[in-house]
Amino acid sequence: MSEAPLLAVEDLAVEFHLRDCIVRAVDGVSFAIAPREFVGLVGESGSGKSITLLSILRLVPPPGRVSTGRVVFGGRDLLSLDRATMRQIRGNQIALIPADAAASLNPVTRVGDQVLDGIHSHQPSTPPGEARHRMLDMFRRVGLPLPEMRARRYPHELSGGMQQRALIASALVLGPDLILADEPTTALDVTVGAQILRLLLSVRDQFGSAVVFVTHDLASVAEICDRVLVMYAGRIVEAAPVRELFARPAHPYTRALIASVPPLRRERPAALKTIAGAPPDPRAWPPGCRFAERCELRAELGDPERCTGEDPGLRPVASGHAVACHFAETQLQSSESNP
Repeated sequence: MSEAPLLAVEDLAVEFHLRDCIVRAVDGVSFAIAPREFVGLVGESGSGKSITLLSILRLVPPPGRVSTGRVVFGGRDLLSLDRATMRQIRGNQIALIPADAAASLNPVTRVGDQVLDGIHSHQPSTPPGEARHRMLDMFRRVGLPLPEMRARRYPHELSGGMQQRALIASALVLGPDLILADEPTTALDVTVGAQILRLLLSVRDQFGSAVVFVTHDLASVAEICDRVLVMYAGRIVEAAPVRELFARPAHPYTRALIASVPPLRRERPAALKTIAGAPPDPRAWPPGCRFAERCELRAELGDPERCTGEDPGLRPVASGHAVACHFAETQLQSSESNP
């Protein structure tokens, strides 16, 4: 990235201190987000994606805590700021769209009032009439039918999809610099989900917001993202521009994820490919590559003991393309010879 990053996460580690063990859910994660950039963060459930987002806003639930690292936003390390300053940054400069709207909305406050409270809290000089206009306009833009009526409803009076759209409106109405979207379309049908993704793109274009988009939907990532971070077992294992990643995936895990997506056009359905085995136990990460035990290419690549005994580390293999695999160059050559 040629310009200074909007956000820089440096060597982030998050631990959960349980009674009999320590779970290191995020382990040495580093990445940067440029202004206006739309970045996909993908990987299996439990890979550390959501905890990474919560760490940026210092919202990791107890007994979790950030044990090492820095989160630099606007030239300041968010992990060192006082609580009052962080409260002003949350929502106003960095917005979080969580996956579970029912758990995020206040059950005893009308959804319209919740959006208005956010506007008045972070932008107190906004006239009441303008705040209400912005709230209703955003409800329309996220696809809430009859926005004036919906604004008067309590969360339990709305369907799950409508709750999610109200939550998204609350996050976007202030035009934040950075949007952390944690599977924002999970509770929505395909048509409305596509509408929300288009809305995120329009917010990026209108306000200059950057977006980190956590999802399992690789098709959406391929369509809307500028760059992709692939996360596995608490670490980033591949990072690349979106076209480069899908054209030349260099980590065996990335290749397996892409291969597991059913093709959009096929006359006869093919058997869905899956990744054998399960991720390693975060209570005791194995040495070497954490994907080694599930990697179908380990023996084929020529040095299986190196895979299980030596940590590959995330390293650059091409312009803007970094991979945590000892044999990344071999994978790139394979992608070029088998497009």
